[in-house]
Amino acid sequence: MNYYSLNHNAPKVSFKEAVIQGLAPDRGLYFPECITPIPADFFQHIEKYSYEEIAFRVIQQFVGDEIEKSALKQIIAETLCFDFPTIKVEENIYALELYHGPTMAFKDVGGRFMSRCLAYFNKDNKDSKNTVLVATSGDTGGAVASGFLGVAGVDVVILYPSGKVSDIQERQLTTLGQNIKALEVDGVFDDCQDMVKKAFLDPDLQHKNLTSANSINIARWLPQMFYFFFAYKQLKSLDKPLIFSCPSGNFGNICAGILAKKLGLPIKHFVAATNVNDTVPQFLVEGKYNPKPSIATISNAMDVGNPSNFIRIQEMYNNDLTEFKKDFSSYSFTDAQTFDAIKTIYNTTKYIAEPHGAVGYLGLKKEMQKQENCIGIFLETAHPIKFLDSVEPALNIRLPIPTQIESVMNKEKVSVKIKTYEDLKTFLEE
Repeated sequence: MNYYSLNHNAPKVSFKEAVIQGLAPDRGLYFPECITPIPADFFQHIEKYSYEEIAFRVIQQFVGDEIEKSALKQIIAETLCFDFPTIKVEENIYALELYHGPTMAFKDVGGRFMSRCLAYFNKDNKDSKNTVLVATSGDTGGAVASGFLGVAGVDVVILYPSGKVSDIQERQLTTLGQNIKALEVDGVFDDCQDMVKKAFLDPDLQHKNLTSANSINIARWLPQMFYFFFAYKQLKSLDKPLIFSCPSGNFGNICAGILAKKLGLPIKHFVAATNVNDTVPQFLVEGKYNPKPSIATISNAMDVGNPSNFIRIQEMYNNDLTEFKKDFSSYSFTDAQTFDAIKTIYNTTKYIAEPHGAVGYLGLKKEMQKQENCIGIFLETAHPIKFLDSVEPALNIRLPIPTQIESVMNKEKVSVKIKTYEDLKTFLEE
């Protein structure tokens, strides 16, 4: 399997090269050269397969011969060491909980998969050193930090916007030490992401072997397909068309879901539910993609004004907006609507949603007014404990602290404050 740049001005590369480079030399995201649908027989009997067997079947064509089969199966086994339950919330509406991993966020899957791929690629070169550079608006940093902690031959540098992640999210990326370093940026997430992309193309930093662990990296993005296959396995017996609503920031999850559909997974429709950072909902209305500065909200992991993965989605529909709209809707919601949804879901069903899941729920409810006799699934992307400032006041309850979170609560925060790209460059050079 080869990968090409979506800017179409860089050489094609292998899976290994795409993972290590992260971003193509022309600043384009990598995309697989071909997508081969999985035979229908696989979906007809999917309930007979384990999660690990499903994941191997799904990802194998994208990895090719770059990783030996036995090693790839081991990487998958270590990645999928927790559950992905679908929880009935209302009649025909389910929450797909993606937060049962070590950092209690969906990004544990991509972080663990990518870290193990890089470790595999470095196993025969003990002198090789990669620097993973990652921007985070919330959960990516903690998941990447956990996934790469102690991995030989890899340093991790995490950029996050000062004052714009929750206390628990900040602790998860600033308290681990070892090969993990956190940079606190005076700005918003888009500033962090712009710095990361600029560093990849800086000739003065080429010797640092920089790579990305954001969902722009194919090893972070591709395994996010697994969730959709797991949910289909669990709900297949209901024998109704499925609608997935993804709370969307950088659009990695929904992009992976659309790729799963291209592989043959029977998904009727996708909803990209956003907060007031509504670049994509406006695109569907106006037909013009107009990125804008991000706005801080209570669903902070979605505070993205220029979602990187949207170009991959457009590629899968050949930039045909008419065809795209047949499979895809997008709606935006305010903090007030999100806050009310958290209360409504709990008061009606006793289910505790966090702000991102609540946005996904709102998008799903809006779309299901147009869709008949379907099952709706909204993604719960992080544990409610990470958003105490929103969830506890909304519901007037105290949330118990899970073990995974308790382990970082009393550790000392260690971060370096930076303001400009030159500050980042100086840090990396030193």
